[in-house]
Amino acid sequence: MILPIYIYGHPVLRAANAEVTPDYPGLHDLINNLKETMYNSEGIGIAAPQVGVNTKVVYIDVDVLAEDMPELKDCRLTLINPVVTVDETAPIVSREEGCLSVPGIHENVRRHEKIHLHWTDENWQEHDQDIEGYLARVVQHECDHLDQKLFIDHISPIRKQLIRSKLNNMVKGNIRCDYRIKVAPRNRKR
Repeated sequence: MILPIYIYGHPVLRAANAEVTPDYPGLHDLINNLKETMYNSEGIGIAAPQVGVNTKVVYIDVDVLAEDMPELKDCRLTLINPVVTVDETAPIVSREEGCLSVPGIHENVRRHEKIHLHWTDENWQEHDQDIEGYLARVVQHECDHLDQKLFIDHISPIRKQLIRSKLNNMVKGNIRCDYRIKVAPRNRKR
C-alpha cells in the first residue's frame, strides 16, 4: 500500500523509534508498504518514521544509480534495527542530498565515506558489513531518521537560514508534491 510521506515539521519525524522484535505485528506488510511508497515517490531510501511508524526499519534500493556507480547494481537492503558505526579515519566528503520528507530542498552534507553496519534483515538474519562510498552516505542518511535527525540538521546555520522560508512553508502545509504527503497538524484555536 502506498502511504503518505510525513513532511518536515511533523512531530513523528522527531519522535523516538522503537526496536523491532521478531513478533512485531505486520512487519512484512510494513516493509512492503515502505517499498511501494518509496518507488511511488521515486526515492532510493525510506525509513519507517517517514510513513508515520516510529520503528527502526529502513528500506534502500540504489540499483537505479548503477549506470553511474556500477558498485550499486542490484543493491537493495532491508535494515531492521540497524547500527551504524562511522569509520573516523575515513575521509569526510561533501555531497548533495535530498529527502522525501524535505521535498524541493537539496543541500551539501558532509559525511564519512566509510561505515560499519550491523543489521537484521526481513528473514531475521544478522549481518555485519563495512560499507563505503555512496551507499555509506545513503545508509547514514536513512539511519539518521531512526535517530530523529534529518539531513538539514547537518548543514551550516547560514545554509539553514537561507532555506528557512521553505521549511516554514512545509510546517504550514504550503507545499506541493508529486506524491501523497502528511503535514504537521495545525494548532487550532478554540
